[in-house]
Amino acid sequence: MKTTVQMSSDQAFTLKDFLTDGRQLPLQQRLQFFYNYRQGLIARKQDLYLRPILSAADREVEIWDVWSKQPRKMLMFGSNNYLGFANHPYVLQKVHQAMEKFGAGIGGPPLLNGYTALHRELEERLSALKHSEDTIIFPTGYAANLGMVCALAGENDAIIYDAHSHASFQDGVKLYGFQAEKFRHNDLNALEQILRHAALQTKGERFVAAEGVYSMDGDLAPLDKIVTLCRQYKAILLLDDAHGTGVMGASGSGTAEHFGLEGQIDVNMGTFSKVFAVTGGFVSGSKPLVHYLRFFARSYMFSASLPPTVVAAVLAGIELLEKEPWRRRQLHENVAYLAAGLRNLGFDVHPQAGIIALRVPPSMNIRKAAYEFHRNGIFVNSVEYPAVPLKEQRFRISVMSTHTKEDLDRLLETVETVWQQCSEVRAMAGGVEY
Repeated sequence: MKTTVQMSSDQAFTLKDFLTDGRQLPLQQRLQFFYNYRQGLIARKQDLYLRPILSAADREVEIWDVWSKQPRKMLMFGSNNYLGFANHPYVLQKVHQAMEKFGAGIGGPPLLNGYTALHRELEERLSALKHSEDTIIFPTGYAANLGMVCALAGENDAIIYDAHSHASFQDGVKLYGFQAEKFRHNDLNALEQILRHAALQTKGERFVAAEGVYSMDGDLAPLDKIVTLCRQYKAILLLDDAHGTGVMGASGSGTAEHFGLEGQIDVNMGTFSKVFAVTGGFVSGSKPLVHYLRFFARSYMFSASLPPTVVAAVLAGIELLEKEPWRRRQLHENVAYLAAGLRNLGFDVHPQAGIIALRVPPSMNIRKAAYEFHRNGIFVNSVEYPAVPLKEQRFRISVMSTHTKEDLDRLLETVETVWQQCSEVRAMAGGVEY
């Protein structure tokens, strides 16, 4: 088979090349080609994936530096541990208690032997948090989104989703080949146009999928207006509130509470891998809906249950949302402080949750910049193509309530330094001078 890709790890080769020409190679050549490519990036200090962390998750972590072959401490700005629950003494205490009582794991799916009193307690607490009748727990947030859409939608139904919807939701849509159409991100006119057409053409249900807080940019969905449109066109709203749960709203209930829409979301999905800093996912809704999902969501039926230790960690986190509301207030104060500092540097950022995205200019080598953050002791995530389009690559900063003002100042100083060192030209791009 003829292909334009050469078997080398040449610096000029890009991931885009691999995803176009490289995927045409036979399997073993393709595997070796990509392996060589990654090894070349590592050698040039342009690959920061899979950095081994040697300590508990906190505002500061110890990592193993693969280049210096030494452990080193870094400020963590890449974790969704928004309220610092991952290493909270109360969470650890409850995890130890659960292990002593229930053991390390269960060894079975929830419908058979994998459903403990602790699991049921968590479902009840989540239902109260989300102002819903009932809740079902999944092994991951990915499984929750996948199981939800595959169980609820049918061949005569229409699924309308935001272009920035998470990959897990989009994979569920693709898996069963549902009638689906995406609308431009947060474009209410585009959404209404599709809904109007679907109301005339669709024989079955109409589902609208949106996220409370979008993970790539940290912006909010205009949820109040989306709910109004769903009511007007008799559509069922599927809300992914992974990054909003625990962060948004006066009590931490989520983005619906932020907009004053408690109890008005048809299907409310969330994860435990963000504010609760463990793993797992859930879907809250009416009792008939949750009962149906237990028997028709295949990612629930055919997956082992979450270990009791994980369930206990989430239960402890829900308690802390109530007992320590200052953590949520501190998070938003930290976000506001950091955003103000970034605007002083020329960045057009106005975050409302715990995520701040820094778009990189076309002139910047994002991998070189990522290493400069690493070298300066700042752990931050780079979001590259194909996760986002080439022109929309960015650094995604995750802020925690446990970050100190000194931490935030150090991040700001590093951002300024990295932008000065890694931007080749100065031009206006997206409101930021480079």
